[in-house]
Amino acid sequence: MKKYQIFAVLAMILIIISFISPIWWVALQSRQYPKAMYPEGIRIIFKYDGVYNGCEGVREREELAMNVGSDCLLEMNKINHFIGMYPIVQGKNDKDEIGKHVPYPVYAGESIPANEIPSAITTLDTILRNSVYFFGLFVVLMGFFMFTPKRLNAWAAYIAGLIPVYFLALYIYYLYWYGHHLGLHGGGAFEGIKEFMPTVFGEGKVAQFTTESYPAYGFGLAVLTLIITILAVLIKKKELKTV
Repeated sequence: MKKYQIFAVLAMILIIISFISPIWWVALQSRQYPKAMYPEGIRIIFKYDGVYNGCEGVREREELAMNVGSDCLLEMNKINHFIGMYPIVQGKNDKDEIGKHVPYPVYAGESIPANEIPSAITTLDTILRNSVYFFGLFVVLMGFFMFTPKRLNAWAAYIAGLIPVYFLALYIYYLYWYGHHLGLHGGGAFEGIKEFMPTVFGEGKVAQFTTESYPAYGFGLAVLTLIITILAVLIKKKELKTV
């Protein structure tokens, strides 16, 4: 096996591992959520296939105990609802208690008619629910790059290796979209909160909440995948010149 093929195999393995790993996390801190109950705040975790509860082991409040598996994801959507923000798209993690597919949690006594769900939400839901197929394609493309020694085919490797770029592009765009579509209360913001850009990286402030947004280890794996992909392309180019 040539050196570039070894790097390509490593990239393929990392693509698979990163798919099942947490990519990013967001948390809200407030005095109404004491550390004893929420040691890491109201925390949610982003994966390539959906958004998940990030408060493992939290001592649930009585109303949350009836929503097994929701926890902080449900609480986060309640907070978003307070400022007029649309519910978070859950992707694969989007089935209700009877197993029915729903793009996002439905508030008690309040739901958005299917024909009124914004296309941006349904598009993101589709991307997340089908992300496994995208990643399958990335693995195939990396294999195509690996097993075509007579052609460089760097384009195939780069399409597969640019995973962290794809994630950041979607993440930033949809943060902007959510922050600029505070439309659950008649098209206007609630309690005087104007349209805003949520924090992409670091700490921020929304109403009485302190926000935190940071990459998880899965994003580091995705960046490592890109670095290894670039090295594989450069090494293959050098090896082909010596053939």
